[in-house]
Amino acid sequence: MSRAKVQLEDVIEAIDLPEESCAYLNKATGEVVWFTDEMLSAAQNEDLVIDDYPEWEREPVLAARQVIDSDDYLVLPDKFELHEYRIMERFCYSIEDDKIREELLYAIRGSGAFRRFKDQVHRRGIVDRWYQFRDCAIEKFAIEWLEDNGFEWQRRT
Repeated sequence: MSRAKVQLEDVIEAIDLPEESCAYLNKATGEVVWFTDEMLSAAQNEDLVIDDYPEWEREPVLAARQVIDSDDYLVLPDKFELHEYRIMERFCYSIEDDKIREELLYAIRGSGAFRRFKDQVHRRGIVDRWYQFRDCAIEKFAIEWLEDNGFEWQRRT
C-alpha cells in the first residue's frame, strides 16, 4: 500500500487532543480522524443498535467502527506517550535564571505538578516561552513518530 504525505499539523493536533479521545492515521491517505472514548466504546459494542443513539452521534459511531475494524489505520500517539512531564522538566532546565529554574523544578514535584507549573510560568511571565517550547517539543515528537513509522510528512502551505 502506498502512503500519502501526512499533514504534520494534523498529527500535532491529534497528539494534543484531550485525554478522553483517540486519533487514527489512515496509512494510505494520510488523513487523521479522531473519536471520543465514548464513541469508540459504542463502536466496539458487538450488540450495537445504532438507532439507540441520537441522530448526531450515529455517523461518528459508525465511522469509529469502520476505523477500528480496518487495517488501514494506525493509532496515533497520545499525551501519555508524549510524556509532557518530561517536556516541562526540560523547559525548567532551559531557564538560565537559577532562581526561576529552581522554582519551576520545585513546582513539578509530586501531585499537582501540572497546575503548579502552569501557575509559576504565568506568575513569572514566561507563559509564551513555555508554550513555544512545548509546541516545538510536540512537533519534534510528531516528526520522529511519523518517520519511525515510515511516513513522509509536509507542512501546510
